[in-house]
Amino acid sequence: MSYSVGQVAGFAGVTVRTLHHYDEIGLLTPGGRSHAGHRRYGDADLDRLQQILFYRELGFPLEEVAVLLDDPDADPREHLRRQHELLTARIEKLRRMASAVETAMEARKMGINLTPEEKFEVFGDFDPDAYADEAEQRWGSTDAYAESQRKAASYTKEDWARIQAESDALTRRFVALMEAGEPAESEAATDAAEDHRGWIAQHHYPCPYEMHVCLGEMYVTDERFTRNIDKAKPGLAAYQRAAILANAARRA
Repeated sequence: MSYSVGQVAGFAGVTVRTLHHYDEIGLLTPGGRSHAGHRRYGDADLDRLQQILFYRELGFPLEEVAVLLDDPDADPREHLRRQHELLTARIEKLRRMASAVETAMEARKMGINLTPEEKFEVFGDFDPDAYADEAEQRWGSTDAYAESQRKAASYTKEDWARIQAESDALTRRFVALMEAGEPAESEAATDAAEDHRGWIAQHHYPCPYEMHVCLGEMYVTDERFTRNIDKAKPGLAAYQRAAILANAARRA
């Protein structure tokens, strides 16, 4: 069976002009022509188009896609395996971004000096104002709350992106320790907890050990916090809480 250029454009969600361009540059030449000279695409052409679109979605330039697909030694299954790995890595990165904003940022109203577009770009699906009223009611009279407000109001989009990147790195560090079977009471895990406490103190508000322990307790007693933290790895909230407790006992 063969398909017209319009049918293929509809299947793949691309324009007819795109398919014409792929033909013109030799990236996707249809396997047949009608009696009137119109392009006709077969199943093998559709398979190749799928590979092209996968690589394009992953950011590969057309020239590089052509080299990859025209490699005579390449196995079609190898293309799929590579694309699966790349897509999985992208999904993991997005998942980490979604869970990267720490509980302390959820637990208070932040005076973020960003436009709505910038806020969406930096925080993704997370709404940093979602807990604003609750946080102000619970902690609005504290010095820590006032300090967090002061700092947050001064941060630019670039500052927030950097802070979030540091949070991502801490999350990955805890996950790696869990996956390596490192006990939460180990030196490596308590060092990570200490760096987590320092991250809070540097970017948000003073965080003595007593406050850090309280945060750790909230990680496991408030299901909203647990759910958000455990997006990175099931059980991460409990692991962080145990490491925070052990770190406070070790250093306080």
